[in-house]
Amino acid sequence: MPPTAPPATARSRTAAPAAGHPQEGTRNRLTKSLRRAAPALAGYVAVRLAGVVVLAHWAHLKGHGLWPALATSWDSRWYLEIADSGYDAALGTAHNSNNLAFFPLYPALIKVVAAVTPGSRASVGVLLAVACSLVAAWGIFAVGDRLYGRRTGTLLAVLWGCAPVAVVQWMGYTESLFTALTAWSLYAVLAGRWLWAGALAALAGLTRPTGVAVAAAVSVAAAVSLWQAWRRGRGPRPAVLAAGLIAPLGWTGYVAWVGVRLGRWDGYLAVQKLWLNEWDGGADTLREMRRLLLYQSKPHLYLVVVTLVLFLSVALFALCAAERLPLPLLVFTGVLLLVVLGSGGVYFPRARFLVPGFPLLLPVALAVARARRLTGALVLGGTALASLWFGAYTQLIWPGPP
Repeated sequence: MPPTAPPATARSRTAAPAAGHPQEGTRNRLTKSLRRAAPALAGYVAVRLAGVVVLAHWAHLKGHGLWPALATSWDSRWYLEIADSGYDAALGTAHNSNNLAFFPLYPALIKVVAAVTPGSRASVGVLLAVACSLVAAWGIFAVGDRLYGRRTGTLLAVLWGCAPVAVVQWMGYTESLFTALTAWSLYAVLAGRWLWAGALAALAGLTRPTGVAVAAAVSVAAAVSLWQAWRRGRGPRPAVLAAGLIAPLGWTGYVAWVGVRLGRWDGYLAVQKLWLNEWDGGADTLREMRRLLLYQSKPHLYLVVVTLVLFLSVALFALCAAERLPLPLLVFTGVLLLVVLGSGGVYFPRARFLVPGFPLLLPVALAVARARRLTGALVLGGTALASLWFGAYTQLIWPGPP
């Protein structure tokens, strides 16, 4: 259940009995929060439904099925295999073949939900992704609304649904689950709900390798809060300290478990090495950019878009810093960019790796919110149309994973 901040206005006399019934009070806050987020969720769903319609029509013209593309393609198969058979017990020597590279929360959820519901695990995987995307859009709205108001929050959620590779948000991938946990963890920090923040960050760390960015955001924010309290002579804050300690447990716990399973302290690093993914400070990223932009006469459109996304993300981070976004958001996006840009390995999925970095879209949401309505509508409409087309292109023309 996502954390929600109490209403800013004073409680009326008619609402007073809720104080004696915590569940009723929580339900009321959730209902008000969901009602406030309704336009954002409606806009997000409209964009993603349009994306599915475009993909379905294009797939039909090419003689492909829609459901396999959403449920059983590329990384989806890895998560389904883990849900079916568990993790590998040995490291092996073959490249790109050890499933310990994939974090466990999403396949565990698939297995649990499929055990108590009808339908295949592949269907459950897609439905989980769709449900998590709605929770993610709600959390993204909540962050934007808390910082800059309802209009900006709504635009932020819709823009997230218009990302170049937003098609993965409704596929059997982990981006939606990870973004949902990230958004509500960051919101919890902003709202001062530290235990929620730490717990959600720990779950994010069990979802994707970039969960380390969420853990860093919560832990750094907790450390700063404790330091400020100490300087002001305040007493200890156990919830803040607990959040800072809990936040990294998901990521570090899984990495440690892989090491124990493989019988070597660097087990997870060894797995990543077999996937040709090692930290190199960004040298491989720069080589790929140079090769694409300077030496290839006809680079693949998908790779050009990925490169543009990387450049744009760095520029947006600079704008976020100039806008003086709250520290947790800057730490999260900064560490996320360091991980994505600083790691070697395959180049093409980097735009997808940045899908959870929704705070990077805040400068765009603010600019659209401050612009004239016609200008904002044209920007939002053009972005949505480009995303719809590129999502179908990603699935049906680009020969590799998104």
